[in-house]
Amino acid sequence: MFLIKLNDRITRILMVVAAVWAFCLTFIIMSDIIGRGVFNAPVYGVREIVMNSIVIIVFLQAGYAVRSRSMLKADFIIMQFPPLLRRVFAAFGYLLGAAFFLTIVIGGIDNAIYSWVANEYEGEGALRVPSWPTRWMILFGGGLAAINYLILAYLDVFRPDLSDSDSDPDAQLTG
Repeated sequence: MFLIKLNDRITRILMVVAAVWAFCLTFIIMSDIIGRGVFNAPVYGVREIVMNSIVIIVFLQAGYAVRSRSMLKADFIIMQFPPLLRRVFAAFGYLLGAAFFLTIVIGGIDNAIYSWVANEYEGEGALRVPSWPTRWMILFGGGLAAINYLILAYLDVFRPDLSDSDSDPDAQLTG
């Protein structure tokens, strides 16, 4: 399906963006450490940048983690059930995951709008970091994770005969 493949491409790109941002963040942190230790000149705002970046990185990667089935799950009991019952429990778990992320999205809409309208910032002094990108990324990443849970429910319940390459986003993107 075109929409599933598009979703897989988007989640993969966001995962790469998050990894690159995490890599860049190490240089920001390292420059602050060296600046404080060697030159007695810290890089201002590192705390605020790191604090917001961690949340952004997590929600950039949430959709990919769900879609690639990398989210934490304890299925040792369910694996003892017959295949049909396993699919039913999997679908229930996917729907709970979608509900969880939709709750985050619905609960964060007002805060994201307020943050944008009020021009909310984190930090004091030399560098103030805007809060709205973090709040909007929570909404976007949470929505994408919910969509991916619904895609997994669809693939596992209604199309159980798909090959592994059709349900694995890495295989779809490289093939």
